[in-house]
Amino acid sequence: MAFPNVTDIVATTIEKRSKKIQDNVMKNNAFLTYTKDKGNVRTFSGGSVIMEEFSFAENTNVGWYSGYDMLPTAAQDVLSASLFDIKQAACPVTISGLDELKNSGPEQMIDLMEQRIKVAESTMSNLIAAAIYSDGTGAGGKQLAGLDAAVPVTAVSGTYGGIDRAAWPFWRSKSTNAGALTSATIQAAMNTMWASLVRGQDRPNLLLMDNLFWGMYMASLQPQQRFTNPAKANLGFPTIAFMDADVVLDGGIGGFATANTCFFLNTDYFYFRPHAKRNMVPLSPNRRYSTNQDAEVQILAFAGNVTCSGSQFQGRLIKT
Repeated sequence: MAFPNVTDIVATTIEKRSKKIQDNVMKNNAFLTYTKDKGNVRTFSGGSVIMEEFSFAENTNVGWYSGYDMLPTAAQDVLSASLFDIKQAACPVTISGLDELKNSGPEQMIDLMEQRIKVAESTMSNLIAAAIYSDGTGAGGKQLAGLDAAVPVTAVSGTYGGIDRAAWPFWRSKSTNAGALTSATIQAAMNTMWASLVRGQDRPNLLLMDNLFWGMYMASLQPQQRFTNPAKANLGFPTIAFMDADVVLDGGIGGFATANTCFFLNTDYFYFRPHAKRNMVPLSPNRRYSTNQDAEVQILAFAGNVTCSGSQFQGRLIKT
């Protein structure tokens, strides 16, 4: 029997737009855009936590030999995993029976719902973009574990991904308070931070700056020619270069970048891990009706987290 007042137009419209919503969440944030470009957006299908495997030591059996020398074959404990909680976010979309009557006809209804879902889409995008810079303690610990957790101000203590930084130096990111930087001193401070994060071909590929840091770095480049990355500029991010990394202004109007901070990130070691069944999709399609109101509700939902497999390759430069 059909529901008497409102159809399942909310759920079907969200389902139709779910892939676009996922894409817009990526495009709304520079960190997620670069993570996606690296192929590091990976869904998971279950489990109580999200595991991110990594190697933390070399195989000590390696060595030179000659002829019939005996080769060591001792078991090697070189692999481990960081563990991240599954975080959830939701944005309900509602429509009343009166709205349906006012917007009678399929085209008017679809237009109305498209606009409401666009608002939900942008709201969810901003929620996740803000959480990218969080330490995971917001909303009573329900927020994503973002860059403030992965690359904290104090990098030698605390637990991240279930690993104690004090006990395991390989899991420590770099953090430097460079004091009162100016346009004359900022590049030297950036050079020092960059050098501390390079290991062979491993090096930062993305520098995220707030407005103040960006303005100071731009001022330091005024006598020089500036090079941009057209591919990233086409995605809407203003970029310049430092070494061979893109420098992105992630501040601006309503930006979420951490104040007075430049993150030096190697996005080879960061991952965006949504659940395969909760990646900006509607919950329980066709069943979200109010029992005592002339209305339909559908919930746009996400579950997952940001994970990391290489904290030692990430840095944070702070200006006071």
